[in-house]
Amino acid sequence: MELRRTNPACNCVLLCGITLCLIFGINLTFAIELYAPAEVLVENGTTGILKCSFKSREVISSAATVIWSFSPAGSDAGSAVSIFYYTSANHYPGSVAQFKDRVKWAGDLNKKDASVHLIEAQFNDNGTYSCAVINPPDISGTAAQTQLKVVIKESLPQDNTAVVVAAVCGAVIGLILISVVTCLIIKRHQTTHEYEGVPCLLFSV
Repeated sequence: MELRRTNPACNCVLLCGITLCLIFGINLTFAIELYAPAEVLVENGTTGILKCSFKSREVISSAATVIWSFSPAGSDAGSAVSIFYYTSANHYPGSVAQFKDRVKWAGDLNKKDASVHLIEAQFNDNGTYSCAVINPPDISGTAAQTQLKVVIKESLPQDNTAVVVAAVCGAVIGLILISVVTCLIIKRHQTTHEYEGVPCLLFSV
């Protein structure tokens, strides 16, 4: 049986045709990249922010959707429940009574921000919060996760900025006091020398 050689020109045309079909005939889908801090500390009874940002190859559309889920501390990932939805500039609460009226939208999809506020944080809010974003045709990749720890005020990390400012102010006040004391000492010595020179002047006259 005689084998026929394939014409290279035909192969080139076929390859170009497949490439064009892929470019114009198929709407490519990419996974959205999501980012969130690994851990967030919030003082008990205060409002905290759960941050989430993302990258999408597509222009943000009206169909873009954000979903926040919660998994209690010590439970497995399969126990996560949805607590907040945001789409078409509207937000919808989940079915968990614990978070009723306590999760508010704080993001801006045009700025790739999908953050939410958690109002009046409670100790039983401790757990894993997951952020997922869908921006058709792009789909959500691996959800961004944040570990929330609700603590008392004394457990929050100290603000180093306040400590530095206080130290600088203390140093400035100390320098001013040293300068004032030094000036007083010099002035006192000058006055003493003036008094000591008066009898000499009288005796010489």
